[in-house]
Amino acid sequence: MGHDHTHVQEFFGARAADWDARFPDDGPAYAAAAAGMGLRPGDSVLDAGCGTGRALTALRDVVGPRGTVLGADLTPEMLAAAVRSGRDAAGVLLRADVARLPLRAHSLDAVFAAGLIAHLPEPATDLRELARVVRPGGRLALFHPIGRAALAARQGRQLTPDDLRAEGMLRPLLAGAGWRLVSYVDEDARFLALAVRED
Repeated sequence: MGHDHTHVQEFFGARAADWDARFPDDGPAYAAAAAGMGLRPGDSVLDAGCGTGRALTALRDVVGPRGTVLGADLTPEMLAAAVRSGRDAAGVLLRADVARLPLRAHSLDAVFAAGLIAHLPEPATDLRELARVVRPGGRLALFHPIGRAALAARQGRQLTPDDLRAEGMLRPLLAGAGWRLVSYVDEDARFLALAVRED
């Protein structure tokens, strides 16, 4: 799949309307991932590539009413679907490219990213941009509601060693962008890699 933004927008734009209907059972997995990030009440968190906003309510539950929840996505149709489903009540939606976020350096406690890494045009650079907006010691959660093997099977492909989400690929990729991988789970029911922002 091409990595230019138009292609990504068309891919997700065409699928926005029925996206949630295709994956109805992912809610608990999102909630567990949000709860496992080490966030505290009052924290600020960005859902990078938020799509239809599936994680926003789970993130809001963790940071509480005084916390800040932002959702950024490049695709207007996805954001429109988030509004239609009422998920904008849980956070502020931004139409923004995660490679150029309209946020100050060190302004966030954490970034949550579901299914994002495979769609980043320049993973090393884009992960560095996510690091820029997070304070030292802040967190990054890379999440997918199914594991690598299950996803590959769903997509009719083989798992290859050069898969960005393989632990041996992901650890140095994150390290080069200012993140230290602290935990890595890849099982059928979820993929969750947690990293900490280095000083």
